[in-house]
Amino acid sequence: MPVGTVGAIKGVSPEEARDAGVEIILGNTYHLYLRPGHKLIEKLGGLHRFMNWPGPILSDSGGFQTLSLSKLRTISSEGVTFRSHIDGSTHFLGPAKVMEIQKALGADIIMTLDECAPSGAEHDYVLNSVRLTQQWAQGCLEERKDNTQALFGIVQGGVYPDLREMSAKGLVSLGFDGYALGGFSVGEDKRTREDVIRLTIQFLPEKKPVYLMGVGTPEDIIESVRMGVDMFDCVLPTRNARNGMLFTHTGKLIIKNAQYVADSSPVEEGCACYTCSHYSRAYLRHLCVSKEILSYRLNTIHNLYYYTHFMADIRRAIEEDRLDEFSHEFYAKRMNNQETGKAKYLYQ
Repeated sequence: MPVGTVGAIKGVSPEEARDAGVEIILGNTYHLYLRPGHKLIEKLGGLHRFMNWPGPILSDSGGFQTLSLSKLRTISSEGVTFRSHIDGSTHFLGPAKVMEIQKALGADIIMTLDECAPSGAEHDYVLNSVRLTQQWAQGCLEERKDNTQALFGIVQGGVYPDLREMSAKGLVSLGFDGYALGGFSVGEDKRTREDVIRLTIQFLPEKKPVYLMGVGTPEDIIESVRMGVDMFDCVLPTRNARNGMLFTHTGKLIIKNAQYVADSSPVEEGCACYTCSHYSRAYLRHLCVSKEILSYRLNTIHNLYYYTHFMADIRRAIEEDRLDEFSHEFYAKRMNNQETGKAKYLYQ
C-alpha cells in the first residue's frame, strides 16, 4: 500500500496511482483528524469521495504518530493525550475516539489503537505497552459501529519474543478480521526484526491476513512473504523517488549520478510505466539535479509501478508454487548491480 498519509500520495494524483497499478492506499487517522478534521471529511462524503479514490483504503489508528510526531504525550489506561505537531494544541485519542474517526473517514480496513514502544525500551516498559494495546484493542471492538469495516488488531512487544507471543495470543483470543505487526522500523536491526516476525507469525491464524506495518524494501518484502506476511505499507517508493532513487529489477538506480547525463535509455528496459514509456534517464537526471517538481512526479510513477508489479509477481509465484525459485531469481538479478552492491542482497 502506498502511503497517502493526509489523503494524498505525495507527487501523484489518484488517477496516476491507479494507472501505475495501485489498488489500495493507506491514510492516517492522526493526520486526518488534526487536518482537515474527520467530521469535515465525513460531511463531504468520506475519504474515498474527498480524495476521489474508488479503491480500498486502510487507515492507521495514529498510535505510531503520537510517538514519532507529538511534542508531548501522556499515556493512561484510557488512551493517549498528546500535543499536535501542527499547532501545539492538546488532543486525546482513546478507543472510542479512534473508532469514531475511522468510521467518519469510511476506510475499508481500520486499525485498533496501539501503544508503540520507543526503540530500546526496557522489558517492563514494553510489557506495559502490550497490556495497554490489548486493553485498547478490546475497547475498539466494543466501540465498533460498522461491521463492513474490517478491523485489524496490532501486535506489539518490541524485540522481546515472550511479549510478542503474549500480544499475539491475546489479540487472537479477541478475534479480529486480520492482524498487523506493529512496532518495527524504529531502530531495530534487520536480523532481529526477521527473527521476531518469524516467531510472531506462528501464533497468528493461518487464514487471516497478516500486515507488516512500515516495512517495505523489496528485500524486506520478499523475505517477509516467505515467513507468511501478506500486506505491507511503506513510504520508500514515494520518498525515495523524491530523493532521486529509483527501483528496478536489478536493484536501485540513483538518477542524479553523472553516468546518466547522456543516457537515452529508460529507467528500466521493458518497463511499461508512463515514465519509462516517455522519458530517458538523461532527462530524469536533468529534472532531478534541477530540482524540478516534475522529477518527483515521474520518479514516483515509476517506483509505484515497480512495487505494484513486484507484488503481482510475488502473488503469481505463490499461485504457481514457485516462491523459492522466484526468490532466487530476485536476488540473482541484483548480484551484478554496482549501485546496489553484491554482498548486501545475497540470498539466505
